[in-house]
Amino acid sequence: MNQRYESKWAMSWKALLYDLMAGFRDALFDAEQLQKEWLCLVGQQFHTSQLRLFHRDRQTQPTCADEQELALIKAVDAPYLLYKEETSKGPGLYNLGFRLSGFCKEKQLYLLLNADEELLSDLTEEDLLFFAEESSRLIQWAKDRQEIEGRVNRYKDLFDATGKLHSSTDIEFVLKEIIAALEKAFPLYSYHFLMAMERSYTGLPVSHFNFDDVSEEGMASYTKGTIEVDDICSILYAPLIGKQGVYGVLKVNFAREGQLPEMKKEFIRMLAAAGGGAIEKVMLYEQSRQLNADLQLINDASHKLNSSLRFSDVLSFLHAQITHSFRACEVGFIFLNGAETDIISGSSSFFLEAEGQELIRFTANQLRKEKEAFFIGELEGKLEGVLPTFHAMMAVPMEQGTELNGFCIVLRREPYSFTFEMYKLLQSLIHHSTLALANAMLREKLEKMVITDHLTKLYSRGYLDRSLQKSLEKDEKGVFLLVDIDNFKKVNDTYGHQVGDEILIQVAQIMKAAIGKEDMAARWGGEELAVYFPNCSLEEGVATAETMIAKIAANTTPAVTVSCGLSFWSNENPPSKKQLFNYADAALYEAKEAGKNRITVGHYCK
Repeated sequence: MNQRYESKWAMSWKALLYDLMAGFRDALFDAEQLQKEWLCLVGQQFHTSQLRLFHRDRQTQPTCADEQELALIKAVDAPYLLYKEETSKGPGLYNLGFRLSGFCKEKQLYLLLNADEELLSDLTEEDLLFFAEESSRLIQWAKDRQEIEGRVNRYKDLFDATGKLHSSTDIEFVLKEIIAALEKAFPLYSYHFLMAMERSYTGLPVSHFNFDDVSEEGMASYTKGTIEVDDICSILYAPLIGKQGVYGVLKVNFAREGQLPEMKKEFIRMLAAAGGGAIEKVMLYEQSRQLNADLQLINDASHKLNSSLRFSDVLSFLHAQITHSFRACEVGFIFLNGAETDIISGSSSFFLEAEGQELIRFTANQLRKEKEAFFIGELEGKLEGVLPTFHAMMAVPMEQGTELNGFCIVLRREPYSFTFEMYKLLQSLIHHSTLALANAMLREKLEKMVITDHLTKLYSRGYLDRSLQKSLEKDEKGVFLLVDIDNFKKVNDTYGHQVGDEILIQVAQIMKAAIGKEDMAARWGGEELAVYFPNCSLEEGVATAETMIAKIAANTTPAVTVSCGLSFWSNENPPSKKQLFNYADAALYEAKEAGKNRITVGHYCK
């Protein structure tokens, strides 16, 4: 085409194309959007809305019901032009066609349109050739731009993926990132790993590298550390290679695309090599990390367990440590109470189920008989009448001196998933933990003795006193109830002080059963007891007290009654602690004077 050809129509078309290209030069390239905008410009240039763009394989004989398409494909042999036919306007009829170049080697692009006949009469063949030539240049520019951006994006993805691979210490993560990068770059291919290390991989296309089953190309890739291609099966093998060896082979099936350009081979080779280096780094540090982790676990556990932890905190810490360090599915702490076994809070709920109970019986019998820790790789057939959910177990006794106090059970689903190193580590951890558990239990018993009345097992007056003061400072309201056993001296005189103590215990048990978890019942002194209800309304306090009075009268032997004095406080009438006690005490005196076996509300509350 003569570059000096400059008709007004042609220059108008060239200007439109330049503006179109300029709009896509700095933006993120979108080929589909470019095509839409180009067709819109074609419609404007030829004054038509009847356009059709299609392509056909160059090597395939076209078969098409559209005679115009067939005629165009057969008639156009020139590089750019064109097929022109005079037709009457109508749906699906076209009077102008173009064959455009630059789409791809395998396919030819065609454009059909029904142009304005008056416009066509003014256009020369040079105009139409110019249109085809400039449009083809646009197509070639779009193709080059798309390839360049695709290449840039692929290598950017390779750079990002390499950073992720080498930031991880998990082989599964490395393999997932390799797959993610490949699927993003080449979505039509399928991928599979042949790994030399025997591990379990969750949800990944991985199998063990079997030297008997792998193809010659796969074996060559593994042994030589090079990329190999099976052209017949359209499969590429790329080694996951590090500095010290090959850790597996990446298998790429590219059959759906038909061919694999060198540029794509190089991308896959570089990504596989990055993955091999990352896997090698993980493996080099795994053993040292594991040894350090074992030592650190024992050190941290000893330090933590010997600090002033409560019993429940010790168990929670142990449960978390064992679950994390051994990848345990279930962890149980069992205490022995003579012939009985107690499942300690902090154990997995599995041990409350029938299968867990059977496993506890089996373990307790084994430890009582052998008095040594043990681990079993496969539990199937070990438990009578039970098909196990968990196949691998470790059991370690908790001993103090020569006495067996209990044991710890650790379970995993997969058979033979605990190693001997894990078993020895668990023994060491439980050995260091047993003393801490015993100390925590003793500490809590001592604390409970300090705040608990020895006879009734209710809180002491001092503890109730301190708790009530805290409630006055932080809560919005509360109810204080003072309880006195009616005619208690007569009970002692009639039945003796031992029965009197028994009555106190019975009344205390009924009171504890009648109140909520946040409420506090205490022995106030002698035959007087007290209850404090934090954040409780006056009506709720009176209702609970009336229920308590009725239950005590109906459920004590010998039968006794109680009188109650109640005082209430809220933010609207905040009293001092002493005032709250005095009002309840005065109300209790009124209840006694009024005939006993009743509740009276302090005047301050009215």
